Amino acid sequence: MKALVYTDTLELQYRDEPKPEPDPGEALIKIEAVGICGSDMHAYHGHDARRVPPLILGHEAVGIVQTGQYKGKRVVLNPLITCGICEHCQGGRSNLCVDRELIGMRRAGAFAEYIDIPERNLLEMPQDMDPVIASLAEPVATSLHAIYLVEKISHRPLSECRAVILGGGSIGVFAALILKHKGCRNIYLGDTNSLRRDTAEKLDFGTVYDPLDQDQPEPGSFDLVIDAVGSGRTRASSCELVKAGGIISHVGLQDNEAGLDTRKITLEEITFLGNYTYSVLDLRAAIDLLYRGALGSLEWIDTRSLSDGAEAFREIHEGMVASPKIVLRP
Repeated sequence: MKALVYTDTLELQYRDEPKPEPDPGEALIKIEAVGICGSDMHAYHGHDARRVPPLILGHEAVGIVQTGQYKGKRVVLNPLITCGICEHCQGGRSNLCVDRELIGMRRAGAFAEYIDIPERNLLEMPQDMDPVIASLAEPVATSLHAIYLVEKISHRPLSECRAVILGGGSIGVFAALILKHKGCRNIYLGDTNSLRRDTAEKLDFGTVYDPLDQDQPEPGSFDLVIDAVGSGRTRASSCELVKAGGIISHVGLQDNEAGLDTRKITLEEITFLGNYTYSVLDLRAAIDLLYRGALGSLEWIDTRSLSDGAEAFREIHEGMVASPKIVLRP
């Protein structure tokens, strides 16, 4: 089969790879669409020790089942493979499973014509749903999960909150669209890439700004800050922008550099909330939102051939891509 293989820092090769042979309890999936995630870019930059080349990356995937009980059905892949028996899995928080694994990390991912994955990780979806749209379920679920955790602890409904999102990638943009869907009327989004800002402005969810400009949102004026970047710099900005009693929702994982103002967090009773991936329920909710068109027109999604994947990675690396999400199709 053909696959896009991460072979070294800033290097991908589109080449022949052995077709997977599923073990008992697994299914063979013919991939129809797979998105490029920020974590894939992290590996591409050589910054992820867990993703060792040569490796097939990719985990935001949809495909048609070739073997097993779901044969012939189009499915969304839940890329998180968990034990299913620990207290977190049994309690509905499988994303916290200590034995979790992710396709495209140590196990071959979905930037390929085929992938094998446990049958329990297949999510049924409307069979008439566009596979490109369905492949967005994973990043949408990540944003949904983050906002769900915020809703559980927020003192006021989201519709009354003033929110700012740092980062205009797919997680940040979907977070903005979900907040809008939930009635939040005062949304800001900051991104340093002018092309992505232009795209975000067309989505009409609120105010888009350049964090490098002098004209910045007022410090201490936001009930909710969603950090979809996760760098020392954005953590410092989060602390500056959040108001007393507010929430910082930390989703991004760009680096582990210092940036938090722990004195302000303590004295102003600010909640710093970590978020990791999603639950199966989040994925199902994301599929439903996308199928119903609840997040508006998704014409801004950039769709390309898997054979052009190396060029897509290069363009993202060089800041040449206007869309927050590129989806590859084998």
